[in-house]
Amino acid sequence: MSERVENRSEEQAAPATKAGRRLAAQLAEKKAAEARRRRQSMLGAAAGVLAVVALVGGLVWLNSGDDDKPATASSASPSAPADQVEPTAPPAPELPADIDPALKTKPTVKAGSGELTKLKVTTLVKGKGAPVKSGQTITTNYVGVFYKDGKQFDASWDNGQPATFPIGVGQVIKGWDQGLVGVPVGSRVQLDLPADLAYGDNAEGGRPAGPLRFVVDVLAAQ
Repeated sequence: MSERVENRSEEQAAPATKAGRRLAAQLAEKKAAEARRRRQSMLGAAAGVLAVVALVGGLVWLNSGDDDKPATASSASPSAPADQVEPTAPPAPELPADIDPALKTKPTVKAGSGELTKLKVTTLVKGKGAPVKSGQTITTNYVGVFYKDGKQFDASWDNGQPATFPIGVGQVIKGWDQGLVGVPVGSRVQLDLPADLAYGDNAEGGRPAGPLRFVVDVLAAQ
């Protein structure tokens, strides 16, 4: 009788022991899977951090490289004010067919005489077009010389094309803004500018200093 009881106890204990082992195996597998997920998450986070560090390092390197690059020198025409760069101009319009023949040839510009204290506008050829209005974009040919000795410092004729720019809105030196507004299109005028209406007596950046003389052909206005 006691042997049968013992056998039953062993039979009942065996399934319990197997179930425990299966449960323990399942728990171990679950823990292992969780550990793998944590490792993968940590590896992904580390990769993200490394990517951010690489990106920031690249940006820093690019910025430091820019500091080593020489600054690009800005250019301005003699007609531009000393503190501004001449804006990109639109294409020059086609010149009128009835333009005075004198405006097809570069003028000879001589030195002035006497003390120049204010703007002086002299009409050399009077055009037949409408007067130039403030805010219009005009196309011109010009020659610029030093008033005192007549030495040329610039000329659109030598650049191979007319100069186009807004007038009367501060995009050119004051003497041009004041002297060209009201001039009929098709005219050639001589502008004598005291230093304060040009670039001043101590111009910098290669700009001409002192009083200046320009002969300007107003070819178009739009």
